[in-house]
Amino acid sequence: MTRFLGRIGSWCARHGRLVLALWVIAAAGLMAGGLVSGRPVSNDVTIPGTDAQRAHDLMRDGFGPGYAPGGTVQLVLYSDKGPLTDEPKKQAVERSMDKLRDLPHVKQVETPYRRGGIASNLQIGLIVVRMEGHDNAKIAETTQALSKAADPARALGVEVVPADSSTPADKEIKTGPSEIIGVTCALLVLVLAFGTLVAALIPIFTALVSVAAGLGVIGLLGHVVDVPKQAGIMATMIGLGVGIDYALFLLSRHRKLLADGVPVLESVRRTVSSSGGAVVFAGGTVIIALSALVLGGFPLLRTLGWITGISVVFAVLTSITLVPALLGVLGEKVNALKVPFLGRRREGSGGWAGLGAWVAKRPWSVLLASVLVLGALAAPALALKLGPLDDGYGTQGSAPRRAYELMATGFGPGSNGPLVVVAELGNKVAKATDPIVEDLARDVGDIDGIAHVSAPKLNDAGRTVLIQAIPDYAPSDERAPAVVEAVRALDRPGVNVHVGGEVAALADAADRISGNTPLVIGVVVLLSAMLLLLAFRAPVVALKAALMNLVSLGAAFGALAIVFSYGVGSQLVGMDPPADASYLQTLFFTVPIEPYVPLMLFAVLFGLSMDYEVFLLTAVRQAYLKHGDNRRAVAEGLGSTGRVITSAALIMVAVFVAFIAYPDPLVKTFGVGLAVAIAVDATIIRGFLVPATMVLLGRLNWWCPRWLDRLLPNLSVEGHEDDEEPQVWKSEPHVVSRS
Repeated sequence: MTRFLGRIGSWCARHGRLVLALWVIAAAGLMAGGLVSGRPVSNDVTIPGTDAQRAHDLMRDGFGPGYAPGGTVQLVLYSDKGPLTDEPKKQAVERSMDKLRDLPHVKQVETPYRRGGIASNLQIGLIVVRMEGHDNAKIAETTQALSKAADPARALGVEVVPADSSTPADKEIKTGPSEIIGVTCALLVLVLAFGTLVAALIPIFTALVSVAAGLGVIGLLGHVVDVPKQAGIMATMIGLGVGIDYALFLLSRHRKLLADGVPVLESVRRTVSSSGGAVVFAGGTVIIALSALVLGGFPLLRTLGWITGISVVFAVLTSITLVPALLGVLGEKVNALKVPFLGRRREGSGGWAGLGAWVAKRPWSVLLASVLVLGALAAPALALKLGPLDDGYGTQGSAPRRAYELMATGFGPGSNGPLVVVAELGNKVAKATDPIVEDLARDVGDIDGIAHVSAPKLNDAGRTVLIQAIPDYAPSDERAPAVVEAVRALDRPGVNVHVGGEVAALADAADRISGNTPLVIGVVVLLSAMLLLLAFRAPVVALKAALMNLVSLGAAFGALAIVFSYGVGSQLVGMDPPADASYLQTLFFTVPIEPYVPLMLFAVLFGLSMDYEVFLLTAVRQAYLKHGDNRRAVAEGLGSTGRVITSAALIMVAVFVAFIAYPDPLVKTFGVGLAVAIAVDATIIRGFLVPATMVLLGRLNWWCPRWLDRLLPNLSVEGHEDDEEPQVWKSEPHVVSRS
């Protein structure tokens, strides 16, 4: 790998302008292709094999697409001056319904002046529009067109708010300011780290090209596979972070070699052959962690995992090709445009070198203190509250939140998450008034937690019954899933009951994910440890690194629990409490976390944490091969990488914190978790815990059984600048030592 990467870096440096032009053309072409052909996205959140999915399939097959998820759009009406039953307003509402019926794909329009269609105060009503033949991926555009048709009602002073039947996965996430803020903060960190504007711009430019190319591919993939709407935001967040970081590590190595008097082209070759290997392995761990999400049992999570991995692939590719090309084109000008008052220090000097020596002298004390601090940070995670994130947590004043609040006021909190009860009948019945149908509806209505039920509907075949049950609880209420299970537990001869709807679907997703979580964690840890074993040929280091990364996850989940489950600082990240909340509720406004978020965070954070582990271990390994003194190697490794890792972590934290400003609660959750975990990982874990454990383990760090050493290929991730095979492998394969 050392020689292979060295040849790639050398070729790209010699043909810098060609490589630069190819990357710019590729990125621009992919982005343009996505813009011209469109970027189809899918709101398909089906979970095959679940009871909710069975209910949705029966509903679609028995009653038509208008009853299936994504086939219904609701328009909430509100009259603040007089009831909706006033004749002028009623006529305006009916004119609006006539315009709705004339729109394409509208199959049925249910009037608010039906039973259950208007609230008891007569000021809040609900028009239900059932669609057929429309594009579910464009439900947001369809909803806006339907809302526009209700302008006659608006002209009479009736507020009309659209509320489609989409799930949280359908919400379109648009960014812009967050990326700008993140990139600006990253540029400031890079200027402080390098002291020159040209050097600082290289990682930014590389990351932007990488993200543009990745987003272009993701957009085009939407034409052949289902791409969730969250894919773009996740790819941007991760792509910017790792893209800047990988380029930063390579650039730091190159500038050190230039300072030592190495010619430009030779410096680039050595940089890519050594640090480039660390980048490839670091990116590989991120991709492995994300790819393991295919085992989560949740199609949305699976797709998000491998699609987000595309951004990491492009980050690695641009790091080992575009960065060398830029370095070759710039030559000695890489240090041009120096910023006044920002002097440049050599790697291995300053505070981090001193910290490395300090930790190496007192490993037991550092280990104990680190464990106590990390334990305190992770302890709140025990109170992490998982649950569906409904529109009641949206931005105050937004259409989804306004519709949610009007529905809750007029029809009760459970109206925002009705249960769809679909029953298969053993024998065909002639009409909905058949005793078996009426008895079923009565049984559903008698269940604790059900506020009321709609009149049952019977399909034309007489074999499927549809009942809408309104629970007493909002979709995000932790008591709602228990109501779903109570309805499913109904046992009547000749009737097979299934429950669908948002609450039921998310409850099934949570059960599926929780059941597969141990498998995903085990696979990620095992594969990452195996990759490190291939990289360093040291089983103890590989296993310890994988386990250490789990520690930073505890701190991330602890932070999530403090902010969202305890509500401490939830307003600081932009969460809006209800308008009628008390002072105490406002001060500690709690927000549930989607059940699939922890597993997604685990995969992302495990991969990103392994990045820093690989870079630190590479430096320690290089130092150990020079003199064979483990304690000294740990101190030197921390000293040589501390400032670079800290700068890289600051950049990632800045990028992730910038996305907290985005109004979507799901993005805020990822922003908080990722930012805290990276900050803890780069300081407490890489600065104290890992060095302390490596000092205590001594030569055991690099021990390798003879039989295993013979089986493992020598990939030499740490690299050797002269490309010579290290003699250490030849002299004593079972213990890596200085020959």
